Amino acid sequence: MIRVLVVDDSAVLRQQLRFILQSDPQLQIIGEAKNGEEAVTLARQLQPDIITMDIRMPRMDGLEAIRNIMAETPAPIVVVTAADVDAEMNIAAQAQKLGAVSVVHKPGSMADPNYKAVANALIQKVKVMSQVKVVSRSRAHDMPKLAQTVPPPRPVPLGGGKTEIIAIGSSTGGPAALYKVLGGLPGTCSVPVVIVQHISLGFVEGLASWLGGGCKLQVKVATHGEKLQPGVVHIAPDGAHMVTDTFGRVRLKDAPPLNGHRPSVTALFQSVAEAYGPRAIGVILTGMGADGAPGMKAMKDAGAMTIAQDEQSCVVFGMPKEAIALGAVRHVVPLEKVAATVMEFCIL
Repeated sequence: MIRVLVVDDSAVLRQQLRFILQSDPQLQIIGEAKNGEEAVTLARQLQPDIITMDIRMPRMDGLEAIRNIMAETPAPIVVVTAADVDAEMNIAAQAQKLGAVSVVHKPGSMADPNYKAVANALIQKVKVMSQVKVVSRSRAHDMPKLAQTVPPPRPVPLGGGKTEIIAIGSSTGGPAALYKVLGGLPGTCSVPVVIVQHISLGFVEGLASWLGGGCKLQVKVATHGEKLQPGVVHIAPDGAHMVTDTFGRVRLKDAPPLNGHRPSVTALFQSVAEAYGPRAIGVILTGMGADGAPGMKAMKDAGAMTIAQDEQSCVVFGMPKEAIALGAVRHVVPLEKVAATVMEFCIL
């Protein structure tokens, strides 16, 4: 049985979430909180397996509640946010930066034609995210670290010449990790960046806007046939595989899901391996599952530089672990070192 704490200032929405989640026999609602203060207290008292968290609440909002819970009694937290994704994405992304493991839509009314799909997605997300192993975080976790304890790896010449593309894949915990990595890339990084991030439907535009506000590069959602531009970050849109071709263009494909995902990190990485070979850098960040591992192996076999986030800095050490186990990774580094390592190997 998965024990759930529901947090929302609306009694109607708490009742709705209880109805939806308890329709699954594996989920049990063990408590409800109407503000962040109550959430922190109940998290301490009840030790839930997972928490669903509203953001906009009186007395103490969801962000402050997440900060306190992750410092005192860490538990997987799924942010359940309003349908107005563009307005909420910045706050929801901040929540992930503080330690929340995922963000999903609040269900609408039962009259909404998408109600059943959204409700089922919420149930599955809560069940899967309850298995994420979280660790305690300092309340100042989001402050930059000054100490540099791990020296950067020395470049290994691979004979590929100028770097022509940087490909990144991420899933659970990815938005905050991407914010850190992209924010660490200099404005002089004149290399196209392509990203597949597993994210709930409808959030990708807001994600691109939020990431763009935290880095020196332009960030946009990719469109079919567009030319990859130097210093521009192209993020895969909802519902389509994003791949690259030998002409330096984006191709969106309505092919079946790969590794259960569309877009798939592996689909992107495999296309980069074929089109760019040793002139590419691949990065795999925090995420659940094995998506990206076979694609990163293809990149390494083609001579590309491949980098994985280390276990200690991952929210979920699934995707990097699988890539490492497959022998697809040349360097494993902490999140705070990823951008510097990319630039160490990037030949401009």
